[in-house]
Amino acid sequence: MNELAIRTLTGAILVMIALLAAYVGDDIFAILVAAAASAMFYEWLRMNRGWGWYVTGFFYALLPALALLWIRERDTHGLELLIWVFVVTWSTDIGAYFAGRRFGKHKLAPSISPNKTREGLYGGMVAATLFGGAWALGAGLGKPLLSFPPLFAIAAQMGDLFESWMKRRAGVKDSGAWLPGHGGVLDRLDGLVPVAVLTAIAQLMGLT
Repeated sequence: MNELAIRTLTGAILVMIALLAAYVGDDIFAILVAAAASAMFYEWLRMNRGWGWYVTGFFYALLPALALLWIRERDTHGLELLIWVFVVTWSTDIGAYFAGRRFGKHKLAPSISPNKTREGLYGGMVAATLFGGAWALGAGLGKPLLSFPPLFAIAAQMGDLFESWMKRRAGVKDSGAWLPGHGGVLDRLDGLVPVAVLTAIAQLMGLT
């Protein structure tokens, strides 16, 4: 299988696992979130040394985990909002990947991640807006969620760039080798971190 096929198959399996655990909720979802957060923290420590990095990594893994659990269990629309978080994050990744491959000419941050382009960023924003907006309307979520996707797509891309910067600083290609075609758990969840936290903040502020 070529790299794209492996990446697609692994991604599809991860999506099914995430959606099934989210639907079941309760202990199943909590266990999956805890396992993901633990793997993130482990990979973070492999790339960074020192107490400052240790504390920062602890909260980097903890905050999105708490945010996801809060979103899922907060109210009767928790599942729909959680899936919205997934949709925005995944569509950003997919839109950026394909727009970057097809139209990418202008580098976004060449010193950090040479393969990322501004066209990829715009593609991710468009995809997040379309699919995130469609899910928000179809699931009967709040209207503010129609305006959040492009902003959250930028945040997701910044999360991706931050993780790329850490890998470049540590001199590694991937944060781990758990996921064929994707690398490590941090490589897969770097965009979800800011989207989950920002969504939880918006929910706490009564904006969702």
